[in-house]
Amino acid sequence: MIKRYSRKEVAEIWSEQNKYNIWLNLEIAAAEAMENLGQIPKGVASIVKKKAKINVSRIHKIEAEVKHDVIAFLTSVTKKVGIKARYLHQGMTSSDVLDTSFNIQLIQSGKIILKDIDQILKVLKRQAKKYKFTPCMGRSHGIHAEPITFGLKLASFYEEFKRNRKRLKDAIDEVSTCAISGAVGTFANINPNVEKYVAKKLGLKVEPISTQVIPRDRHAFYFSVLGIIAGSIERVAVEIRHLQRTEVYELQEYFSKNQKGSSAMPHKKNPILCENLTGLARMVRSTVLPALENIALWHERDISHSSVERNIGPDANITTDFALVRLTNILDNMIVYPKKMLENLNITKGLIFSQEVMLELTKSGLSREKSYKIVQSYAKKCFEQNLNLYDVLLEDKLIMIKISQKRLKSIFSYSKHFKNVNLIFRRVFK
Repeated sequence: MIKRYSRKEVAEIWSEQNKYNIWLNLEIAAAEAMENLGQIPKGVASIVKKKAKINVSRIHKIEAEVKHDVIAFLTSVTKKVGIKARYLHQGMTSSDVLDTSFNIQLIQSGKIILKDIDQILKVLKRQAKKYKFTPCMGRSHGIHAEPITFGLKLASFYEEFKRNRKRLKDAIDEVSTCAISGAVGTFANINPNVEKYVAKKLGLKVEPISTQVIPRDRHAFYFSVLGIIAGSIERVAVEIRHLQRTEVYELQEYFSKNQKGSSAMPHKKNPILCENLTGLARMVRSTVLPALENIALWHERDISHSSVERNIGPDANITTDFALVRLTNILDNMIVYPKKMLENLNITKGLIFSQEVMLELTKSGLSREKSYKIVQSYAKKCFEQNLNLYDVLLEDKLIMIKISQKRLKSIFSYSKHFKNVNLIFRRVFK
């Protein structure tokens, strides 16, 4: 992943140094278990722990000769530790190390991403309550529908990220397994208690049944959740982008004092951060399909999944983390224009109250079909001639017989649209 869209904390999880450190801890834990079972001499694990040093460049040089990363790693450790290192990896296969290590990296990343979501939830909750009763236009198909509040819009995002948090916790649990089961998962040359010991020491669960690998449906679930989170990020970003359009301009990204919006046009203030999030969301979602395709490996294992995971592991996690932190900052610092929201509410001169006029006519005895036709015809007239719907309805004698002027006036108010805002907020912010 390029540095431009990386944060140090998650990027380091996917560094070669961290990966080999996990491998070493795995091998040491397995050696401790084998010592306890009397399978290897006492003291092997402590000597390895004391003397082993990870030298990434040295491992790469050995791998260039032997063409096998785990053998290169073990050879490097042996040269540093000495003869007792020959007891490492007894009865194990490379995937025991690779898969368990990969899961640990996913867990480490996932826990940081959970914290990122917590920060988004914190900001969304604060902003939703701040704008709880700030009137704004609700739109469907991009067209004015009926009034909502900006707080409700933010509360909707909050509830979605609550679901994302739960999904991610479940996905982390899904990949929190350890497999130390040998060449094809039968424990032919290794005691199952080694796996049990390693799993407990590393805070993992024993994989109930592995082949040579941990089943990839677990990982597909994890990456699918990242894809859903990316979709949620983009949903918020696209909404902000729309609301920042010149014709709408109900809010905007924070624009710093010396920031430049365009190399050609000095007046420009573009939603570049949200546009960036749309692009990053696409990248994260692009990792979901390869993760799903990794589920179907040949027999007990092939390595068609390996190159995929070496790419999507760091890319998806680093990008998701970066995007969530960026979105938090956008939401925290966005500039909201309540007056513009109110102005846009009134732009259609009362057309947004057409549904209640229709319903009131049906209550007076007219059929729904006839009521709809009457209101629709006046709505079209108002839109075409830039008239106020309330004024036009006042001139219709049939309507004024069916609906009193006092009742008609009450229909053309925002307050009734917000009567259940407190109820919705109680549901969301329990």
